[in-house]
Amino acid sequence: MQEPEFAETKSTEATLTDINSQTGTITKLQPPAQPQEEWIKYGEQISGFLGTLPEYLGSLFSKYKQPLVVVGAIVTALVAVKVLLAILDSLNDIPLVAPTFELIGIGYSAWFVYRYLLKASTRKELTNEITTLKSQVVGKNAPGA
Repeated sequence: MQEPEFAETKSTEATLTDINSQTGTITKLQPPAQPQEEWIKYGEQISGFLGTLPEYLGSLFSKYKQPLVVVGAIVTALVAVKVLLAILDSLNDIPLVAPTFELIGIGYSAWFVYRYLLKASTRKELTNEITTLKSQVVGKNAPGA
């Protein structure tokens, strides 16, 4: 098997023997010095950007206030639904909690039907309560109220 031959090239950088001419001493290689003006220029650019950032964000928010609020409300609603579903899923894992909730739901449904839906007078009362609630939420007087 033949070993590959490498051509020795001399780099433009100083070799270690050129830097450290005395035996037994260790010399640290210094990174190439960048001009101080470059760092000052970068610092001025960054400080200029950070100086105008509050004004830019304020104008952006004032310009797009309604869409940002809508997007925030949608994201908040999605997070709330995910948290609620996670809580309900964890409650369903506890023994006897799911059947207890089902019994409570069946009992409330039976009471609601008995209280509001069996007689015509109680149905009218329920309709009036719904109309009142609707007018309070919408802020207008509903027709027929």
